[in-house]
Amino acid sequence: MALSVLSVASECFPLVKTGGLADVVGALPNALAPHDVAVRTLLPAYRQVMGKALDVERLLDLPDLFGADGRLLGARSPDGSDLLLVDAPHLYDRVGGPYLDATGQDWPDNAQRFAALSMVAARLGRGLLQGFRPDIVHAHDWQAGLAPAYLALFGGRRPATVQTVHNLAFQGQFPPRLLGELHLPSSAFVPESLEYYGQIGFLKAGLNYADRITTVSPTYAREIRTPEGGMGLDGLLNARGDRLIGIVNGIDMTIWDPANDPLLASNYTADRLDGRAPNKTALRARFGLDEDASPVFCMITRLSWQKGIDLLLDSAPYLVEAGGQLAILGAGDIQTEGAYARLAERHPGRVGCMFGYSEEIAHLLEAGSDAILIPSRFEPCGLTQLYGLRYGCVPVVSRVGGLADTVVDANDAACNAGVATGIQFFPVTTSALRDAVRRTLALHEDRDAWTRMQQNGMRSDLGWARRAGIYADLYRKLVEKGGMAT
Repeated sequence: MALSVLSVASECFPLVKTGGLADVVGALPNALAPHDVAVRTLLPAYRQVMGKALDVERLLDLPDLFGADGRLLGARSPDGSDLLLVDAPHLYDRVGGPYLDATGQDWPDNAQRFAALSMVAARLGRGLLQGFRPDIVHAHDWQAGLAPAYLALFGGRRPATVQTVHNLAFQGQFPPRLLGELHLPSSAFVPESLEYYGQIGFLKAGLNYADRITTVSPTYAREIRTPEGGMGLDGLLNARGDRLIGIVNGIDMTIWDPANDPLLASNYTADRLDGRAPNKTALRARFGLDEDASPVFCMITRLSWQKGIDLLLDSAPYLVEAGGQLAILGAGDIQTEGAYARLAERHPGRVGCMFGYSEEIAHLLEAGSDAILIPSRFEPCGLTQLYGLRYGCVPVVSRVGGLADTVVDANDAACNAGVATGIQFFPVTTSALRDAVRRTLALHEDRDAWTRMQQNGMRSDLGWARRAGIYADLYRKLVEKGGMAT
């Protein structure tokens, strides 16, 4: 049975990206095509999206779209996937990022900007565009959370809906005075609907009204049903536990392919790991690190509390004293970036930092570093550890969320069985991280064991084929069970 899916998201690689959400949204359409699932991705027509989208054409007008008229555009992504773009210049044509202005502050009209995205998604779900009526509307994160709510609250025939939680910490909460402006009935402002501690909860709305809820790893699906991990939504998630499933993210094995990656100084395979050496030389030159026999640890991340960056700041002197080097690519607030800049100044040739994000540098770090550090306090899935596995950059991770699901710890049993792919640690503390660094350095001295870990990771099932099949099965079961609801 062929299926049609409208995927609704605020970002999508390679058009616009701030994190892993974009990689997942960008990869799924092509991964689902072999499963007879046709996906069209609905995105805001940000300035950076309009600069990259191909074959753009006007499809229809969208009158009175939260302040002014807009248009629905059809387009194609550079990777060939089908796009629908909400072209509303008063909402999206701006200098800055998808969510923040140039000073790093939230856009003051984010409620209207992403309610507009969800409203258009709901209208498309009901057949707004002639010749296109999706079987499934798949909403990603809070920015699309009102789409299932709009579809459910206003009655009539509708498609089945799926809400994916990529990170429960970001929920989209706005004042109740906006109910009327966002075309939400006042009767819905109750805890059983979309009210969340006195605010309109965009993500809560999606979790309440979607026919199915997915998140991006089985362990995270369990964690968010606990008071510690539920961010105030564990009660709702437990009440809807029979509708919740965790599906581990995959990666695009074509874009992330060390044998053919054009961003690397040298290409290599699991059988030719010596080809990694020129990449280490190149990254050391970029980060000002000494050229010697030291193992290089890297970190590619948002410099936030969630990612454990304070733990790494405390542990970095130990890492350097123990004989390692550290290269960091990330962005955070001024204070955090300043703390890491001072760390690099105190350890010249041993610690290097680049602030911001560069796809080229991220690829080089995965290809040239010996290990990637991911000391997250919570991690829905994580993608950098998957890229590390793919590139022979051994992950050193906290045992939480998707990190626990994707990295096989190098304990004695796993090493003896020859199946280890990285190092896990828990609890998520400075002392546990330092112990993980010590274990990593000791394993690095055992060249046979280290090479085996690298090769195990590079040969792991990291792509989307099997994961996309799980999504396809989920969609089909929804439709077969009468997902086209009234």
